[in-house]
Amino acid sequence: MNEKDKKRISKFLSLVLRHDPEHIDLRLDKNGWAIIDELQTKSKSRRIFFSVEELKTIVITNDKQRFSFNEDETKIRANQGHSVKTIDLEFEAVEPPMFLYHGTVSKFIGAIRKEGLQKRSRQHVHLSKSIDTAITVGSRRGKPLVLSVRTGDMFKKGFKFYQSKNDVWLTDRVPIEFINFKN
Repeated sequence: MNEKDKKRISKFLSLVLRHDPEHIDLRLDKNGWAIIDELQTKSKSRRIFFSVEELKTIVITNDKQRFSFNEDETKIRANQGHSVKTIDLEFEAVEPPMFLYHGTVSKFIGAIRKEGLQKRSRQHVHLSKSIDTAITVGSRRGKPLVLSVRTGDMFKKGFKFYQSKNDVWLTDRVPIEFINFKN
C-alpha cells in the first residue's frame, strides 16, 4: 500500500470511527468499537477497500496513533477525538503534569480569551504534553500559536483529566484563568 492510499484510508477511518459511522451505516458499540469485518464490507459502499493486513499497517504506522485494536484484533476504534456523543472510551481520571499545551491559530484567540478552551463538537478539549506536538496540531490550520495550561492547578480545583492511549490529554473545558496566552 502506498502512502497516498494509507492517508486516504486513515482519513476515512477518522470520519467513520470518530464522527460519522452512519456515513456507511456502521455500528459502533457503546465503547466505540467497530467489528472489522463489518467495517471492511460497509467501506466498499464508498469505494474504500483494504485488507486486514493493510488495516494493521495503518494502525501501527499512523503518526498520531489515532486507532487501536481490541485484544484479539477483531475490532477497531479511534482512541479519542469523537464527536459522536454516545461513545464511552472508558477513560479513568488521572493526575496531569503541572503544565500541558494547546495548539491553535490566531483566528480562535478572541473566542478563547472570552470563553476559555471549549470542547465544542468533540467530547473533550485536547491537550499535549509537549510544545512540539501542540505546534504540529496548530499547524494544521495555519500559523500555530501554543497556549500553556496550568493543569496542575486545575486538577487541584477538581477538574478531571484523562490520558488517551496515544498520549493525548483530555478534559471537559479549560477556564480562562488557567491559560497562559504568552509563551
